[in-house]
Amino acid sequence: MMHKTMLMLAAILLTTSLFSQKKPAYQLFNEKDKKSNYEKMLKACANADVVFFGESHNNSIAHWLQLELTKDLHKQKDGNIILGAEMYEPDGQLVLDEYFSGAITQKSFEKEMRLWPNYKTDYKPVLEFAKENGLRMVATNIPRRYANLVYRKGLVALDSLSDDAKKYIAPLPVTVDLELKCYKDLLEMGMGGHGGSSENFPHSQAVKDATMGYFIHKNMEEGKTFIHYNGSYHSDNFESILWYLNNYHPGLEIITITTVEQEDTSSLSDDNKGKANFTICVPETMTKTY
Repeated sequence: MMHKTMLMLAAILLTTSLFSQKKPAYQLFNEKDKKSNYEKMLKACANADVVFFGESHNNSIAHWLQLELTKDLHKQKDGNIILGAEMYEPDGQLVLDEYFSGAITQKSFEKEMRLWPNYKTDYKPVLEFAKENGLRMVATNIPRRYANLVYRKGLVALDSLSDDAKKYIAPLPVTVDLELKCYKDLLEMGMGGHGGSSENFPHSQAVKDATMGYFIHKNMEEGKTFIHYNGSYHSDNFESILWYLNNYHPGLEIITITTVEQEDTSSLSDDNKGKANFTICVPETMTKTY
């Protein structure tokens, strides 16, 4: 009897020890800052018109979950999803479409498209999944040369562009509400330099948000969920892109996801509360992709 008791005690101690040594790669929280799980997030996303997946650009967990969520939503919705991303610009849509149709090779696509430096590790898996499954990938972000133009000369500079150039930008004039936290914070940061001014900086960010919101709106289809991948700042606090999209297309069911990093992932810090419908909280020590 004593021997059996000792074995049971040893088993309990071993289980407790193993449990205490677990190091979860991430913890999900819902909009009430309570712990949640992937299944609940997947269900919410499947019922949405638009899902914003806000990432930290070098966060390996966020990129992995983007791929997994895309695969699972594709399966759950019988392929009725459309993808869009900040990482691709509308003047490259033709190149994207030609690659997806098989008209050009992968080598040509990667050479001619303005791809981010971390494309192959972080964005290529989702794009290749879309191509393999006959999905549409929408390039949503304003061409960077025009965002830079706003940064240097202000929103009024967009009026001087040709009609062809304006096809790649949200309809003008673009209204900017500097009372929104996302832009007010940028203004207060006073980020000028490199040929631009601190006053123009929030405007250059807003024209990105407006353009992304416009191209999401323009490419939505009835009965399909549009999944958009962007830096978390572009959808945190239900502002930025969402503010513009709600103006272009009121009444949408929208789910937002954000990514944060903390030393302790057991609960959200005050700074990270209330940012999104679902928050992916990742340990600060997690491997970065760059």
